[in-house]
Amino acid sequence: MQKKPTGELNNILGKAKPDQLDQYFKENKEYMADPERGFYYYMSDVLKEKNIKQKDVYSFAGFTESYGGQLLRMEKRTRDRDKIIRLCIAGHFSWDETNRALKLYGMSELYAKNERDACIIVAINNRRYSMSEVDDLLMQQGFQKLTEDE
Repeated sequence: MQKKPTGELNNILGKAKPDQLDQYFKENKEYMADPERGFYYYMSDVLKEKNIKQKDVYSFAGFTESYGGQLLRMEKRTRDRDKIIRLCIAGHFSWDETNRALKLYGMSELYAKNERDACIIVAINNRRYSMSEVDDLLMQQGFQKLTEDE
């Protein structure tokens, strides 16, 4: 099956009228994301766009390949928001991309009025994609690191 690029679907939707939705869904059903897998598809697309390998993201985020893969594919669910943020930082995600990933995972977005989140936002906006750099910034401000002490 040939995969239709998201950009092509975006163009179709950009011109679509409300009464054309049924036709759109019918013609593009095979390309629709599984809502349970939206996070995985989104992460995969962004990483592919940035030409970053998933196994590198796991490593940079401080996860084993097995555990990182399970998190990304949502086979192993986590309630630890920091783990998803770590995957995003390791994948060189922007603030918007990180917020979208968090939302797709079912977690709250980075919030500018939360001091710890503000530190993470500043790190991301300044392209600080090293876990140790982000952890140092958080600790300098008196906050808990993203990574756990093993």
